[in-house]
Amino acid sequence: MKGIRGFGFSLKEFWSQGWNALRSALIGMGIGILPGIGGGTSNVLAYTVAKNYDKHPEEFGTGRIDGVVASETANNATIGGAMVPLLTLGIPGDTTTAMLLGALTLHGLTPGPLLFQNQADIVYGIFAAMLIASCIMLFMEFFGLRVFVKLLSIPKYILLPCVFVLCTIGAYALKNNMSQVIACLIFGALGYAFKKFDIPSTLFILGFILGPLAEVNYRRGMIRTKGSFLPFLTSPISAIFLSIAVLVVVIYLLKPVLAKRRHS
Repeated sequence: MKGIRGFGFSLKEFWSQGWNALRSALIGMGIGILPGIGGGTSNVLAYTVAKNYDKHPEEFGTGRIDGVVASETANNATIGGAMVPLLTLGIPGDTTTAMLLGALTLHGLTPGPLLFQNQADIVYGIFAAMLIASCIMLFMEFFGLRVFVKLLSIPKYILLPCVFVLCTIGAYALKNNMSQVIACLIFGALGYAFKKFDIPSTLFILGFILGPLAEVNYRRGMIRTKGSFLPFLTSPISAIFLSIAVLVVVIYLLKPVLAKRRHS
C-alpha cells in the first residue's frame, strides 16, 4: 500500500485498457438510457462481456485490472445515461435519478422536452454540476486513494460482520418488513453455494434483476397491441433490440466452434 502513487496504475496500463473502457462505457450508457434497469445490471453485464472476450478468463475474480475497469466504467457511465430519459422524457433511469426527479418537482420544475425550452439555464446548470462533480471525484481519488485502500487491511472477522449488519439493515429498511431480511439471508446462502461449487452467478443475477422488468413491460406491450406479438417485430426500436439479442446469442454459440478451429 505504501507503493501506491497517483491513481494506482501506470500510463501503460491506462492505454492498454482503452478498448475495454470504451466498450464498458457504451454498455453502461446504453443500460442507463433504458429506464429502470440501473448500474446493478450494467456493471455485471460489462464484467461478463470483458471476461468472455478476454484471452485469460480464468484470471477474472482475482483482482485483475480488466474486470475492475469494465465494471466500474460501466457503473459510472450508467449515471450519465440515466440522465437522458430523466431530462428528455421525465422518466427516471434508476433510484438516483428518481430522487433527482423528486427534487426537481419540489422546485416546481417538470423534466421533459419543455424543460429545455422553458428552463434552459437549469439544464445547463445540471450539465455543469455533473462536470464539476466528475472533477471533484478525480481529485478525491488522486489524494485519497492511499487512505481508501487501507480498508483492505481490516481483518475479515471485523469487516464481514459489519457488512452483514449493514446489508440486513438495508434489506429491512427497503419495506420495513422481515420478509426482506429472510430473502436477503436466503440469497446470501445461495450466492455462497454458487461460489462454493463454482457455478457462474452472473446469469442468475441478470435474470433476477431483469426478469420482473421484462415481464411487466411485456404485459404492457401485449395490452397496448391487444394481444398481438407482431408489433414487437415490426416496430423499429423493438426489432433492433431483438436483432442485437439474437446476434449476441449466435456469437456466443459460435465462439467455441471458432476457438476449436483456431487450435486445430
